[in-house]
Amino acid sequence: MFVDKVKIYVKGGDGGNGMVAFRREKYEPNGGPAGGDGGRGGDVVFRVEEGLRTLMDFRYQKHFKAQRGEHGRSKNQHGKSMEPMIIRVPPGTVVTDADSGERIADLIRHGDEATVARGGRGGRGNVRFATAKNPAPYIAENGEPGVERWVELELKLLADVGLVGYPSVGKSTLLSVVTAAKPKIGAYHFTTIAPNLGVVEVGDGRSFVMADLPGLIEGAHEGVGLGHQFLRHVERTKVLVHVVDMAGSEGRDPYEDWKQINEELKQYRESLSKRPQIVAANKMDLPEAEVNLEIFRETVGEQVPVYPISSATGQGVRELLFAVADQLDQMPVETDPEMEEVAEPKVYRMEEPEVPFLVKKDNEVFVVEGARVEKLVKMTNFNYDESVRRFAHILKEMGVDDALRARGAQEGDTVRIGTMEFDFTF
Repeated sequence: MFVDKVKIYVKGGDGGNGMVAFRREKYEPNGGPAGGDGGRGGDVVFRVEEGLRTLMDFRYQKHFKAQRGEHGRSKNQHGKSMEPMIIRVPPGTVVTDADSGERIADLIRHGDEATVARGGRGGRGNVRFATAKNPAPYIAENGEPGVERWVELELKLLADVGLVGYPSVGKSTLLSVVTAAKPKIGAYHFTTIAPNLGVVEVGDGRSFVMADLPGLIEGAHEGVGLGHQFLRHVERTKVLVHVVDMAGSEGRDPYEDWKQINEELKQYRESLSKRPQIVAANKMDLPEAEVNLEIFRETVGEQVPVYPISSATGQGVRELLFAVADQLDQMPVETDPEMEEVAEPKVYRMEEPEVPFLVKKDNEVFVVEGARVEKLVKMTNFNYDESVRRFAHILKEMGVDDALRARGAQEGDTVRIGTMEFDFTF
């Protein structure tokens, strides 16, 4: 089964917890702090694997969580950081944040990588908090939570040539004639419901990858029929071969078909209408094809190269392939209109919000929301009084106490931050 769009959950590994420990050596029973730091959690990394051609595997596994870092140990031993979790994806995979819609990365070539969920840093052990005033602190941090998010993976096939046209004009037959691909062929619309790829050997040492794409219908740019499922794969092709039923089967007008398909391409993306295009005037072995061909050539003019062919008999196919190969040779080696916009995986950095936290009331409970304060709760080890005092001090410095009072909080009121609840005290 061909799968070209999925939504999955990824989570970087949490950092390991720092440790509270002290040196306990002979003749030095009250040694200084010796709690080690926790290790860093593993990142979630997408890596392109050239042999993959579909996102099928993600239909069965949709959750990916990297390992958390090891906890710190006594004697100032740091916990081990975890290796990244590598997830293999096919070439042409676009990764988008499911919530914001922002593009995270466009993975094109074999070996391309993008980190989509970073692991959290390890919590600091008590040796990190030693000061002249407090040389033996009972303070240690929990590990930082790893980044978690839902992402959408969208596959846009990487092919040199894309076959476009209305259903049942002979695209699949042409692909089966010029390559070793075995697409499903039938005398009814939408026989092809998923793209097929094949390598074309021209015969003079040149070759290129051709994709037979599902047939278009009117309104495809709005998602009608196979719509966007088809059009996303056209974006990456360098040359379009527009297959037209020149015999006018089913009472169709070859010129109107050609015109309508180009309009759909233009409506979906303006740049597609400017992509190099060659018309394959197919079914020339059928009656009325010659007459329709003359009318078609007169109507479209000389700016559009037209090659009469018959996929059934092989007539003109060789000439068409040479024309396509020549067109590809004229294009710069690195030219790919879609890839030029995102030639390298793009890295996005989260901007700090203008308001660091918000205070609201949920019935009788005061709720403090904000990424920084919620992370502070998760990284505070509440088993030690000094850690609790440090937590309260940081909240006060951030202005949380003042914001709660301004909102009407009184002594003993319940305050919720994340999943924890506290009693408000002055």
